[in-house]
Amino acid sequence: MGAGGAASRGLTSPGACGYKRAMQVHGSCVARGGAGVLLLGPSGAGKSDLALRLLDRGFALVADDRVDIADGCAQAPAALAGLLEVRGLGIVKLAHCASARLALVVELGAAAARLPAPARYAPLDLPLLALDAAAASAAQRVEWALDCALGARAQLAGAFAA
Repeated sequence: MGAGGAASRGLTSPGACGYKRAMQVHGSCVARGGAGVLLLGPSGAGKSDLALRLLDRGFALVADDRVDIADGCAQAPAALAGLLEVRGLGIVKLAHCASARLALVVELGAAAARLPAPARYAPLDLPLLALDAAAASAAQRVEWALDCALGARAQLAGAFAA
């Protein structure tokens, strides 16, 4: 999609995030409806690949590889804005969201507990979900976790149970 399409959908406007860099993390960030999801994990854990799968589910790219975070908002460093590394293909230029207010942190690694206890990512005081990025349902789990974090989906037991 060209940049014109992104602008018409509001993906290039900064929204409610005024911005100055406070910290930078190695990770990726996507957003849906202005709510950001920060994907963290070691190199090769599948952050960019999961971001790519989330783009197919209606999310917008905020940042890949490095994410600047200030006052609860995420954005890409200027040199990386709109770039996504797709292993085996290369670096691709995409329409992107200039910034997003973070609502969820996903830590990629080994398989999570079957019914995990609620957890928080202390540096940002945000809900935290542990996830195996290689799971076939990983993108849908992130989407549902964001719904739970935003109060749009109820949960009886697990990571977002009250």
